Amino acid sequence: MVERLKLTTTVVRVLTCFIEDVDADRYGMDLMRDSDLASGTLYPILNRLEEAGWLTASWEKVEAGATARPARRYYRLTPDGAKAARTELAAVHERLSKALGPLGKPRTT
Repeated sequence: MVERLKLTTTVVRVLTCFIEDVDADRYGMDLMRDSDLASGTLYPILNRLEEAGWLTASWEKVEAGATARPARRYYRLTPDGAKAARTELAAVHERLSKALGPLGKPRTT
């Protein structure tokens, strides 16, 4: 079971990256590029998602000196996290669709 989280626009951007391929392991630079978020914004979100049970994280297994870069920390949605992300993103989409109307223009009443 996952904890409920406040879905800010930045959390939505991060979850959207994960939901595109729920079976893919993602790492920080990859997520920064795809979400267009800086590391100072991204990593606290990843930590909150992990603490809430939406993500798991693990370090890349590489031999010391085998690569010219540091080991990567990979993140992946948990099964419950994937389910929650789909549900929450669908709800956000529904609210936006109602607010914007059929052509993406704000509704006037």
